[in-house]
Amino acid sequence: MGWLEEDVGKESLMMELTRLVQKVMKESSWWEKRGVDCSILTATHLSPVVCLPAFLLLGSSQLLWFSLGMLLMGLAHAIITVKGTHLASHGALCESHTWAKFWAIFFIEICSSFSAQAGIHGHIKMHHAHTNIIGLGDSSVWKIPFLPRIIYLFMAPLSVPVITPLVALGMVVRTVLMIALGLYSQYWLLINVSGFRSMPGALLCMLVCRAMFSIPYIHVNIFQHIGLPMFSPTKRPKRIYQMTHGVLNLPRNPMLDWTFGHSLISCHVEHHLFPFLSDNMCLKVKPVVSKYLIEKKLPYQEDTYLSRLHLFFTKYQELMVFAPPITELVGVQ
Repeated sequence: MGWLEEDVGKESLMMELTRLVQKVMKESSWWEKRGVDCSILTATHLSPVVCLPAFLLLGSSQLLWFSLGMLLMGLAHAIITVKGTHLASHGALCESHTWAKFWAIFFIEICSSFSAQAGIHGHIKMHHAHTNIIGLGDSSVWKIPFLPRIIYLFMAPLSVPVITPLVALGMVVRTVLMIALGLYSQYWLLINVSGFRSMPGALLCMLVCRAMFSIPYIHVNIFQHIGLPMFSPTKRPKRIYQMTHGVLNLPRNPMLDWTFGHSLISCHVEHHLFPFLSDNMCLKVKPVVSKYLIEKKLPYQEDTYLSRLHLFFTKYQELMVFAPPITELVGVQ
């Protein structure tokens, strides 16, 4: 087993695809590059149809209106903490490095109750730099081998809102203060705007809203990498082969597209090839990337959410407990 082409050939495919994507970028407006996603995040925070109605509806004594308020709050929290945090970690919300750092702290620490430094290191420097490389970016951080499949796939994710700040408590003082600010801000609004009369009630509401999209969040993180080819650190393929073999797209889904963002759902391959792109730009370059990869006979992997769920449910031990086999690509580079 080995590689069959010279280094020049290995690099040329990625360089050629990069030129095609850069051409699309140059032809795109600021609105397309950053404006669409910034507007979604701004509207979620300030819109009179999301956050404010959520807090007001949570003060209702009518079960229907209260439930609607809970749903809106959970939706807003998912958009801010998944889509916002992901884009901020990549610096995709602005061009300024100073503002990029500010937004990373705001979305990751204040809104998502985690360390910006640890989050960026784990996601950018490990997961993206070493996608599906055994022992580095192989998504093993998501594995909990001692948990049965039912518990892991459908119950354990609900504990994410509790586990996340606990993990971050060992981080720097600033992180702890920012997390405390974010948690207290939501608690204060529930008490003073929604009219909650007890601390346990407000805390329970916070937990439910923060856990509402935790199950699909964990599913998405494991579905798009685990079960695909994993590579040895000493025999890793070149980037374009690594990403096309080790990443999978899910189909477009109105709910998940809105809450998690295109780069985490239907454009995950594009995102791993070009992680600096915003969600909207990932969607815009998707036809260019997919056409190029198919023309070059490279994998462009896609599968449905339910198909991946069935795979992980039926092969849970193989995928989530046992060590993954190492893949060596032969005859492709």
